[in-house]
Amino acid sequence: MEEDKYITENRKLWNARVPIHVDSDFYAMKEFMAGKSSLKPIELELLGDVKGKSILHLQCHFGQDSLSLARMGAQVTGMDLSDEAIGKAKELNKQLNTDAEFICCDVYSLKEHLDKKFDIVFTSYGTIGWLPDLDKWADIISHFLQPGGAFVFAEFHPVVWMYDDHFKEVAYSYFNIEPIITESKGTYTDRDATISNKEYGWNHSLDEVITALLNQGFRLTDFKEYDYSPYNCFQHTVKEGEDRYYIEHLGKRIPMVYALKAVL
Repeated sequence: MEEDKYITENRKLWNARVPIHVDSDFYAMKEFMAGKSSLKPIELELLGDVKGKSILHLQCHFGQDSLSLARMGAQVTGMDLSDEAIGKAKELNKQLNTDAEFICCDVYSLKEHLDKKFDIVFTSYGTIGWLPDLDKWADIISHFLQPGGAFVFAEFHPVVWMYDDHFKEVAYSYFNIEPIITESKGTYTDRDATISNKEYGWNHSLDEVITALLNQGFRLTDFKEYDYSPYNCFQHTVKEGEDRYYIEHLGKRIPMVYALKAVL
């Protein structure tokens, strides 16, 4: 597949989603602007005290998590593929009077746009599924970390992406054997939204993720799997506790999220 084709199509997809996401209850902009953090306990536990630390946030969407980290005292640089998302992130940064920086590019080309090292590289929830090659991804992470720096990562479990949208049957491989090309309609914040675009995705096994990091010299210090999603972004969910969502007919029988921390 031509690399620029999937980047172009996925950028179109995310550009169309940005205004819908910004106005959605899912992203709770009113509460966020009033000071509520968008970060979840899963990643906060691994991040620890970030005050005074420099953080590179990969695939930051329109910047809520980046700005939440900045509010916690971190020096944050966020990047995302979508120019609409980065434009909104810069707007929010100005409105909140935070000092985060934002860059618009695809992950693999980040070296061409940024010349800096960081204490922490962070990315979370629905990010690597848009990337075909995790060896290149892990190289980017290691390149931007200072010696002794940490990579903090929370992501939806690859088992989740094996299912069809209704979690009725296994529709896709657990392993990264080919691109998953679908016609996306609506978005996870509004399934009836009148947007439609082709999307390119890839499922990445835990083996693929961890091996890519180990091959860059990382040492895995934390790894956990969770039987819930902290976001209500799937169909047929039921809520059980604060920020805990399960697929109703599957209950707690499948892993929905995993998180890790690795250091150089």
